[in-house]
Amino acid sequence: MRIIILGAAAGGGLPQWNCGCGNCNAARAGRIPSLTQSSIAVSADGRDWAILNASPDIRAQLAATSALHPSGPRDMPLRAVLVTNGDIDHVAGLLTLRESQPFDLYATAAIHDALAANPMLAAVNPDFVPRRAAALDQTVELVSGLTATLFAVPGKVPLYQEGEVVETGLLGENTVGVELRANGRRALYIPGCADLPDWLLDRIEGADALMFDGTLWDDEEMIRMGLGRKTGRRMGHMPVTDTMPALAGTTVGQRIFVHMNNSNPLTDPASPQVADAALQGWQVARDGMEITL
Repeated sequence: MRIIILGAAAGGGLPQWNCGCGNCNAARAGRIPSLTQSSIAVSADGRDWAILNASPDIRAQLAATSALHPSGPRDMPLRAVLVTNGDIDHVAGLLTLRESQPFDLYATAAIHDALAANPMLAAVNPDFVPRRAAALDQTVELVSGLTATLFAVPGKVPLYQEGEVVETGLLGENTVGVELRANGRRALYIPGCADLPDWLLDRIEGADALMFDGTLWDDEEMIRMGLGRKTGRRMGHMPVTDTMPALAGTTVGQRIFVHMNNSNPLTDPASPQVADAALQGWQVARDGMEITL
């Protein structure tokens, strides 16, 4: 199984357009790497590829990734796109993929419903891009030799669907993780997750690779930095400082944080937090990073 991190950042990327925090200013100045928004590409054979989450930065991500370049006028190695929730940073890139290019679009029925409610997404012509509903805990073949099983993880509805009361530990079709299998290898992709109950730890156990929600280093990060009024858990994201001890007793081949917010010190490769994570067995995703299992 070959995995390419197309984008390692959370919504807004790094630098975020309206943010003057230390990380964003450092990225603008070239002192730390810029990061595009959350997405990965996966293949079992290096020829046929699936993308998990279509970020607003997908055009630049495709251009930067030679494995996903066209081999002819309209011959693309991209065969499927799967989205793990309806968040804007995971679906807005579908509008870039509206050029009458055939691929299969996989999501749960609830996520498909959210996409169908937006009339702009009708531009992604279903004659070329059939909508494939993926039921929870049912395996589908995304591309040749690569299967995916979607499973519910604690989370919430997208921001644009929030009401006056927000449940951040919902279990259902709105926020899912993905179990990927190819050639006897197993990887889990969970870019959004609010908690790690025992049954989820059991599911992760023994995976060859885990790509997990690393949105915020600590729960109060954005409030403390004056960047927002919500905790990480209120946004549906478990903070890294809780994730690492929760997974300390779980056997995993590679542990990789993905979906980092611009405020997160993990975005700075030289930060002490990156060193701390490494001591606990964690890597931090960077754009263009490749994982071969």
